[in-house]
Amino acid sequence: MGSPDRTLPGGYKQISIPIFKNLSQEPSIEVYFTNSLIQEFERSKIARVVDPNLAEAVLEGEIETVTYTPSGQNQGATTAPANPTGPSLPIGSVLAAQYQILITAKITVKRNSDKSILWTGVFNGERTYIAPQVLNPVINTVNPLYNLSARRQNIQAMASEMMQEAHNRITENF
Repeated sequence: MGSPDRTLPGGYKQISIPIFKNLSQEPSIEVYFTNSLIQEFERSKIARVVDPNLAEAVLEGEIETVTYTPSGQNQGATTAPANPTGPSLPIGSVLAAQYQILITAKITVKRNSDKSILWTGVFNGERTYIAPQVLNPVINTVNPLYNLSARRQNIQAMASEMMQEAHNRITENF
């Protein structure tokens, strides 16, 4: 289904993809983005990923921002509930029902010989995941490991989606 005449800017066939720079406060996610982009090029065979000293062009990536926005807040009662046996939150509590993750990444393609910029693009990703829920009035905390795990799984999926788009945009119409 793909177009056989897709190429990199400049028609280069050997590229280097160094580890992305991570300018966000979220540690270690640069690996997801780097590996996803490498995988896209290995799968498409449009260009071969090689060592930096053999590459004709370099694809440099940067994770600019990662933000989390809570939404759909659940609030506990301001006074003791009339029916204490039903699901409720502790008095006066507020918990987010879901989180929205927003990621911005930038990719620049540079010629290796003179470091001139051949192409640049900014990619935005957005995803929502369900926050850990408190359903029992006796429990007044949520599992922070679930939240971290959910964040990581969603960021990894976003990295894959964003790098598919990056690969397609980099290699179209050249």
